[in-house]
Amino acid sequence: MAAAERRPGNEWVHRRMRREPPLQKFYSNLYVQVLVAIAIGIGFGVVDPDRAAAMKPLGDGFIKLVKMLIAPIVFTTIVVGVAEMGAMKQVGRIGLRALIYFEISTIFALAIALVIVHVLRPGAGIGFDPATADVNAVAAYTTSAEQQGGIVEFLFNIIPDTVIGAFARGDVLQVLVFAVLFGLALLKMGPRAAPLVALIATASDALFGMVGMIMRLAPIGAFGAMAFTVGEYGIGSLVSLGQLMAGVYLACLAYVFLVLGPFAMAAGFSLVKFLKYIGEEILIVLGTSSSESVLPRIMTKLEHLGCSKPVVGLVVPTGYSFNLDGTAIYMAMGMIFVAQASGVELTLGQELGMLAVLLVTSKGAAAVTGSGFVTLAATLAAFPTIPIAGLSLLLGVDRFMSEARAITNLIGNAVATMVVARWDGALDLPRARAILDGEEPPAVVEVIVTYERASG
Repeated sequence: MAAAERRPGNEWVHRRMRREPPLQKFYSNLYVQVLVAIAIGIGFGVVDPDRAAAMKPLGDGFIKLVKMLIAPIVFTTIVVGVAEMGAMKQVGRIGLRALIYFEISTIFALAIALVIVHVLRPGAGIGFDPATADVNAVAAYTTSAEQQGGIVEFLFNIIPDTVIGAFARGDVLQVLVFAVLFGLALLKMGPRAAPLVALIATASDALFGMVGMIMRLAPIGAFGAMAFTVGEYGIGSLVSLGQLMAGVYLACLAYVFLVLGPFAMAAGFSLVKFLKYIGEEILIVLGTSSSESVLPRIMTKLEHLGCSKPVVGLVVPTGYSFNLDGTAIYMAMGMIFVAQASGVELTLGQELGMLAVLLVTSKGAAAVTGSGFVTLAATLAAFPTIPIAGLSLLLGVDRFMSEARAITNLIGNAVATMVVARWDGALDLPRARAILDGEEPPAVVEVIVTYERASG
């Protein structure tokens, strides 16, 4: 084994056994770079708003680079994970457990949002008059909401018209459906499919290599997105709606620590240490306002932490459409805020009905910037007692709240994967605890695992 550790490519194993400090200066750390970029972006937005607003393409460009790889990464990861399972029933078991967890966590998220928005009452006293609202300001969002259709259309659209179309549009759920079916077909073929599975696994490794290169641009993307947000809307414009923003951030924090904390404890790991482990990804999402910007990275980190590849491949992509609890919190508080601002008193039955609808509609919100606002418009349209024109109140601060919901979505999906993996007996808990404590597992175990994967 000592000889194996000295072979080219294994130097990292030897370094970690000796626990040597990283061979890099602090300013070359992506975590530090993103944090500095966010600070510079905020400062630029305050000093020169017009030029800062023009930095939007930097943030959009970075997100597009990452989104370019999401569909093929989801496909290759899921196909390899499903094809390497012992039986087809594992796919259904993992998927069912994930969906049960998603619904339970969303119920808690909506309950927290409802309590906080009623305690703070951020919309009370605004005296919003729908007749004086700029309807054109929200027309684009309401039109998009109408095009989304109902729950039947949403479920029907999960099935792709064509495989190529699903990849071309980057529709994660459609790619997910095709990948699961393709993986099941390979699983049924048995040993005959081994060469193709190995080829797809190699392609997956190459895609993650591309992600590593693109992530070096994360500070530029974070700078551009943050500079645009502050330059376009200004910090001063936040004062009038600051209470709502504070409420959303408070609800997200309460959800993370009061809901996800106990879930993490029950699964056997520390939430605080886990948040530190995914700190770089949280900062990138903070800068870009999109949890999709770190999807490939979070999948890699969860596998490294000890979650099995099939669980990561199924739960993370599915969670990006079915476990958006940050978005659910925002939507619930946004709807009650508009009702309060418009002087509409909702009965308990109406609010419970609204939460029941949000349990469904929040699952259809994509994890990209602005989609939560569209889904909010679609949900609000189902409650005619609340004037949809009241969405104009949220336009100026929606972008500032998107960071909170995107980060919450990221943390929620990462914790969900750990919990489902532990529930399914597919989490190497001693390895996870060692890594979260800053102590890498023994190199011998890693070399053996690498060898077993390579030998198939």
